[in-house]
Amino acid sequence: MSSRRASANAFSDYYRCPPEFADLGTPGSLSPESGYFACSGAIGFGRLRDAVPSRQVTEALPEVSCFTGGGNGRSTLPFDVSEVVTNLQREHYCQSWAHPLSTTWSASVQRGVYYSIRPVLPVGVRKHLQRARLNGWDRIPFPRWPVDFSVETFLERGMVMVLRRSGLEKLPFIWFWPDGAPSCAIMTHDIETLSGREFCGQLMDLDDSYGVKSSFQVIPEVRYEVPAAFLEGIRARGFEVNVHDLNHDGRLFESRERFLERVPLINSYGRAFQSSGFRAGAMYRQQEWFGLLGFSYDMSVPNVAHLEPQRGGCCTVTPYFVGKIVELPLTATQDYSLFHIIGDYSIALWKKQIDLIRKRHGLISFCTHPDYLIEPRARAVYSDLLAHLQGLREAGAIWMALPGQVDRWWRHRHEMTLVRKDGRWRIEGPDSTRAWVAYATLSGDRLVYSFDPVA
Repeated sequence: MSSRRASANAFSDYYRCPPEFADLGTPGSLSPESGYFACSGAIGFGRLRDAVPSRQVTEALPEVSCFTGGGNGRSTLPFDVSEVVTNLQREHYCQSWAHPLSTTWSASVQRGVYYSIRPVLPVGVRKHLQRARLNGWDRIPFPRWPVDFSVETFLERGMVMVLRRSGLEKLPFIWFWPDGAPSCAIMTHDIETLSGREFCGQLMDLDDSYGVKSSFQVIPEVRYEVPAAFLEGIRARGFEVNVHDLNHDGRLFESRERFLERVPLINSYGRAFQSSGFRAGAMYRQQEWFGLLGFSYDMSVPNVAHLEPQRGGCCTVTPYFVGKIVELPLTATQDYSLFHIIGDYSIALWKKQIDLIRKRHGLISFCTHPDYLIEPRARAVYSDLLAHLQGLREAGAIWMALPGQVDRWWRHRHEMTLVRKDGRWRIEGPDSTRAWVAYATLSGDRLVYSFDPVA
């Protein structure tokens, strides 16, 4: 596939605009090596034309302009936007980092010992160990805390270029969320211990009291028994059941051999649990291996992973495809990290992340744990979060959905097309009655969206 075609694909996959408007182009040859660069306030990772990217993100980064070259009315870029977007989403920029999944004997033993005793370690002990390990997290320059929008920035600048160079006043695309919702939010609960499992009924009561349905990620082996009646009780109340790792020992992605040994068991539990979604323990991940998972969607990739055992992050607040799997990135700080690493028993950070993501029309995704919400002070903070989300939903500011609903919508949107009929743009494809035609326009240098609901 040519660079021009690949760039157009990243752009059109995000906006779902007619293909005739999506030719961004990449003239000339690109640098042989990939590296970091800055563009329009965002950090990218990839190859450049007429510039040499930096090997380290801590170095002075070359600043490149999105508005270079071009002729015959065609927009051009000094990089391949699809390559840059994929490098960020798939965390390819991390390959030169010291990797936490080191397979050295000492690293493997340390991780094995920690996860073997983790279930019996008091939270007070664990948080001190984790704070020591995460020391300096707030000084990591990239991805940017508390939410990184690098992917959105590169694609939005592509839209600005198309509008400028084509002379179009507005460009049609398929809006990101159903029924014109400005953004989307999902709530998920990872069950880590028996006490957490036993608290799930009360947690469902609490969620229901605010009109929120959520998903529960269940560990199939070792941690606790998983009676069929427990799973059916969750589903019967309109909540979702997903698979959470195999045994949460932190070693699923330690080696390809171990992953290949475990993935058939994980997939069999997915069928037994009637689960469409998966999340790995402790957010460990190797996205290049996701194709072997027998699930429709995954939720193992953080937007910014400064507070996770495995650093990195996908730098986007938008769902994306990893092969056949839809990735629903984690875009808000986990409850454990908020309470026990940062030491903040308020929703101030969550509200900040929500506001930032809403401005970019993204997915606001939460990962909380019944195990940590048993404690009254934590539960009170979580109740404040639910009340805030309830207010946003009632104001029409978010689509509050289940992860499975977001997965289905994103797949349907990917299959939709914009067609011109009787002088108007219309959307065809599955679930198109809920899709809205949107238009991108420029107000000075600022990108502005407007809506045209489908009749």
